[in-house]
Amino acid sequence: MTAVGAPAGAAEDRDARGDVPVRRLTVLYDAECPLCTYLRNWLVKQRQLVPLDLVPAGHSRARALFPGLDHAATLSDITVIGDGGQIYRGAAAWIVCMWALRDHRATAHRMATPAGMKIAKQMVLGAAKYREHTRDRQAGGGAYRRADGWTYDPKDGWFYEAYGYADEPPACDSSCRPGD
Repeated sequence: MTAVGAPAGAAEDRDARGDVPVRRLTVLYDAECPLCTYLRNWLVKQRQLVPLDLVPAGHSRARALFPGLDHAATLSDITVIGDGGQIYRGAAAWIVCMWALRDHRATAHRMATPAGMKIAKQMVLGAAKYREHTRDRQAGGGAYRRADGWTYDPKDGWFYEAYGYADEPPACDSSCRPGD
């Protein structure tokens, strides 16, 4: 895998280091995100060819380890830092995590191809959408709203609120069902 940058404050720039082997990776994950913590726990259980240190993004430990890193950005996009100063974000970060795992290294090599990278980017976008939805629910939202006016709230079920009149859906035939 090639590095996409080096952390601020690195003693040498990437060109001066050349290709530095990766012997250890630090994965910064959002400890408030259920998906991120699930994946963190999954990574810990995998056989690792390259050791992974999993550190909550934005945590004091992460700030101490990488003082020149934009820690606000690490909360919105998965960030993996190699022991040689390599920084991987987004799809590249997911791929390098798989590359570090014994049972998933071949998949990582396939995902690092142009066609595989498209899939990896879609996975990252899907995860971001899930995280956004989860964050909204944790903030008290919790309701799923459709563009046609139907809303599903886990506490109250489906209701129609396009015009502010709950439980008054538009006229339709008998096959019309909320959530279809």
